[in-house]
Amino acid sequence: MNRTGTGAQIRAGIANLETATHFALATLALASGVYTYLGVRSLLDGTTTQIFLAAVVYASAVSVGIYIFWAYLMRFLPLIRETAGRLMLLAVMALGSAMIIAMSSWLNAAALAGSAALEQHLAVTLEEYAGDLDRAHQRALSSQSLLPDVQRVSERFSRLADEERREGALTGTSGSGSVVQLLGQMSAQLDELGNSIIQSRERTAALFETGSEHLASMRELVSAPGAVAPRADSFAEQAVALSGVIAALQETSIAPSVRRAAEDLSMGFIAPVADGSSAELVSRQDRVMTTVRAAVDAQSAALAQAADEILAESRVESRRFVPLSSAEAVIRYAGDFVPSWAGAISIDLLPAVLVFVLAIAHRSMRREAGAMDAAEMITAAEMMRSVDIYRRMTEQIHAAEHVDDADDTEPQADPAPPQAPAVLRPVPASKGNADETKGTG
Repeated sequence: MNRTGTGAQIRAGIANLETATHFALATLALASGVYTYLGVRSLLDGTTTQIFLAAVVYASAVSVGIYIFWAYLMRFLPLIRETAGRLMLLAVMALGSAMIIAMSSWLNAAALAGSAALEQHLAVTLEEYAGDLDRAHQRALSSQSLLPDVQRVSERFSRLADEERREGALTGTSGSGSVVQLLGQMSAQLDELGNSIIQSRERTAALFETGSEHLASMRELVSAPGAVAPRADSFAEQAVALSGVIAALQETSIAPSVRRAAEDLSMGFIAPVADGSSAELVSRQDRVMTTVRAAVDAQSAALAQAADEILAESRVESRRFVPLSSAEAVIRYAGDFVPSWAGAISIDLLPAVLVFVLAIAHRSMRREAGAMDAAEMITAAEMMRSVDIYRRMTEQIHAAEHVDDADDTEPQADPAPPQAPAVLRPVPASKGNADETKGTG
C-alpha cells in the first residue's frame, strides 16, 4: 500500500510540475537567445537594419531549437526502459549539447565577457609593445657602450702626437713630422667615430622618449572607461606610431658604423712618407709608424669584435596590432574568463539536469508501483464490468446455499427412481429472492 502510494505521489508531483518545467525551459531558451543576439550582432556587417534582422532571426532559431530539443528529451528519455534505446538517446543528447555549445554558448560568452576580453587583448598587446620598445632601446644603447673605448684610443693617439711634437717621445726628435701627422690622423678618425656615437645617443634618447609617450597614451586607452571599440581604434593608431619608433630605434644602432670604421682604420691605413732630415731619423720614423700601424690593427680588431657581438644580437621583429571582435577575443583568452564560459554553457545545458531528474523520478515511480502497472491501465468501464460480474457470482453462491438448507429440513420420502441431475443456471437477483422465500415457507 505504501509503495503504491509513493508511486502515486511521484506521478502527481511530475504532473504538478509539468507547467513549471516547461516555463523554466522556455525562460532558459529565451535568455540564451537574448545573449546569442548580443554576441552575434558584433560579428555581422551591413546596415543597422540588416544586422538587427539577421541577429534576431539567428537568436530566435537558437531559442526555438534549444526549447524543442530539451522538450523532446524530457518527454521521451524518462519513458524509455530498454538499455539500447536509452543509450541512443543519451548519445543524441551529447551530440545536441555539442551543437548548442557551437551555435550559442560561445556567443553567450562573447556577450557576457566580450568587452573584458577586448580590454584583455589591448592590455596584452600593450605589454608586448612595451617589451619591444625596451629591447630596441637596449640594443641601441649596447652599441653606444663602444664610445669609451673609441674615446680612450683617440685620446691615446692624440697624447702620443702631442708628446712627439713637444719632446720627441717616439722618435727622439721633437717637431711635427710624419709620425705626428699619422698619430693626428688616427686620432681624428676615432674622434669622428666618437662624435657619431654621441649623436646616435641623443637620437636614441629622443626616440625612446617618443615611444614612451605612445605607450602612456596606450595605457590610458586600455584603462579608460566607456565603449571598447572607439578605444581600440585609437589604440591601433598609437600602435602603428609606436612600431615606427621601434623600427627607427633599431636603425639608430651605431654598431654597423663602428664595424665599418674599425675596418677603415686597418685597411685604410695610409702611412705618410718619412720626412726626417737625416737617414737615421727617417729610419726611426719608419719603425715608429710600423709600431703605430700594429697598434691601429690591434685596436681595429678589438672594435670590430665588439661591434660583431652587438650585431649578433637578434633584432626586434616588427609587430602589427590585429583588432579582434568580442567573440574572437573571448575564444583567444578563454582561460582568463572561465566563469563567463561556465555561465554561458550552463544556461544552455541546465535543462539536461531536468531531464535526468525526470528520468530518476520515472524510474523510482515504476519501481514503487511494481506489479500495479497492469492494474493502473484498467479503464472505468472495465472496472464497473468487473464489479457487476463479482456481484452476480456472489448472489448465485448465496442462492445455492439456501437451496441446500431447504432440502435438509424436508421429511424423507420413498426413494424415487433416480433422475438426471439438474443443471445449475444463473438465477436473476429477483427470482433468487422468490425461491428463497418459498424454500423457507
